[in-house]
Amino acid sequence: MRSISELGDLRGKRVLVRSDLNVPLDGAQITDDGRIRASVPTIKALSEAGARVIVCAHLGRPKGAPEDRYSLAPVAARLGELLGRGVTFATDTVGESARSAVDAAQDGDVVLLENLRFNAGETAKTDEERAEFAGQLAGLAEAFVSDGFGVVHRKQASVYDVARLLPSAVGGLVETEVGVLKRLTEDPERPYAVVLGGAKVSDKLGVIDNLLQTADRLLIGGGMVFTFLAAQDYEVGKSLLEADQLDVVRGYIEQAKERGVEIVLPVDIVAATEFSADAEHDVVPAGAIPADRMGLDIGPESGVLFAEKLKDCRTVFWNGPMGAFEMEPYAAGTAAVAKALVEVTEKGALTVVGGGDSAAAVRQLGFEDAQFGHISTGGGASLEYLEGKELPGLTVLDETGPDHQTEPDTTKDPA
Repeated sequence: MRSISELGDLRGKRVLVRSDLNVPLDGAQITDDGRIRASVPTIKALSEAGARVIVCAHLGRPKGAPEDRYSLAPVAARLGELLGRGVTFATDTVGESARSAVDAAQDGDVVLLENLRFNAGETAKTDEERAEFAGQLAGLAEAFVSDGFGVVHRKQASVYDVARLLPSAVGGLVETEVGVLKRLTEDPERPYAVVLGGAKVSDKLGVIDNLLQTADRLLIGGGMVFTFLAAQDYEVGKSLLEADQLDVVRGYIEQAKERGVEIVLPVDIVAATEFSADAEHDVVPAGAIPADRMGLDIGPESGVLFAEKLKDCRTVFWNGPMGAFEMEPYAAGTAAVAKALVEVTEKGALTVVGGGDSAAAVRQLGFEDAQFGHISTGGGASLEYLEGKELPGLTVLDETGPDHQTEPDTTKDPA
């Protein structure tokens, strides 16, 4: 992958930047601006180099047409605050507003286009639709910088097809993310522990399979842990359970034994009568959750156990909260893991928080980004990288480079 410096002198050139600005909103209020802050360095560097910066991104999952609740207008305002300069907001993606804003831009100016997914061509499954939209995007610019790591695992118009039409390079954010993930996959410093949480085992089948070949320990929490417990014939009550994955999990447990990988499960669980902060809840043994209760967090003894299993580690990857951290009664397990990661980071370990809910959780619980080795902006992309999958948004940059242009790809979209 080529870096921005290999694009040459960018002063006066129109540079399209694919960023990841998919932030959580409460109405028009941004509740976590981490992805915007992570995108600022590349945008700022291009602006200071005299480029006319055209930022494009998506937010949420609109169905190929404008929806007010998914507008990037609040993001434009916050981006301007973080850059310390005005950001022109185009009210469409490739229409009259976008063309006018780009035409009016001067050296160093920043333009943010409206949500890419307001155009059906962005996520279209047919190559023709994607190519048409990519051609319109590419027509706004003279060079392309891929800096949205959270979408590089998607073969989408602004991620893949545009890179085949313009001189292209990788942005600083993506460069950093790939560098960190290489450290997790190419001879990681040991002991190497992976903490997995979140709702479902099925979301992480591929990464578990791959990690059984590379990690020394797997610590399992979140909703997915109940399938692991049930696979060992423990009672899980009304907890989230993927019964169709029980045999798969049993296979993982056997593989771990054969490979000498330690699987660490909670010893106690915070179990509630219903999914509510006000529900009656108690700490119960992990293997004996009452039939009328559901597990919503790992318990305090489990928090101590997980911290103990992490304290000698030199590399830790964490993806997925330990419980329903959004509700105070079920946040302690996630906080315990975060605190343990902070402590091993202070001892010099590489700690990586794998994006998505994990990143939101540590910020909501009062931790600072700088307390960890790296907070990823791409949960799904990180997991697919760790699975060993090919990420289209990265491979296309290997194929193209700053001076190469090609015709749109005609293979089918696997995303």
